[in-house]
Amino acid sequence: MEKVTLRMRLSAHQAHYGGGLVDGAFIMQIFGDVATELLIRNDGDEGLFRAYDSVDFLAPLYAGDYIEVSGWIKEKSRTSRKMEFEAYKVIEALPSISASAAHVLKEKVLVAKASGTCIVPLGSQRY
Repeated sequence: MEKVTLRMRLSAHQAHYGGGLVDGAFIMQIFGDVATELLIRNDGDEGLFRAYDSVDFLAPLYAGDYIEVSGWIKEKSRTSRKMEFEAYKVIEALPSISASAAHVLKEKVLVAKASGTCIVPLGSQRY
C-alpha cells in the first residue's frame, strides 16, 4: 500500500502552551487526516478511526516549525485497516533570532509516532 505524506507549517493557532509549544492532540488530529486519506485511496470511503494501539511523543514542536506527517496501511483484513504514522520536524523556527527566522534541518527529527486501527464497513467499500 502506498504511503501518504502531508507537510505543513505549525502556526500560532496550533500553539497551546507557553513559549509557542504545540500540543500532542494536534499531531493526533493530523494522524487522523492521514488515515482518512489512506482509507479514501484504499476503499473509496473515509471509514472510522476505531482505536490507537500506541502513541509516542518524542520531541517538542513549536509554532513556526514545519512538519512532515506520513502514514501507511500495515495490515488489511475484511473491514479493518491497521495503520502506522510518523511525524517529523523538517524545518525549525528560530524565534530567538527574529520572529521570522527558521532553518532547514540537516536531518529530520522524529517527533511522534503512532499505530492504530480504522474500520471501513463492507457496505462502504467501493474498491
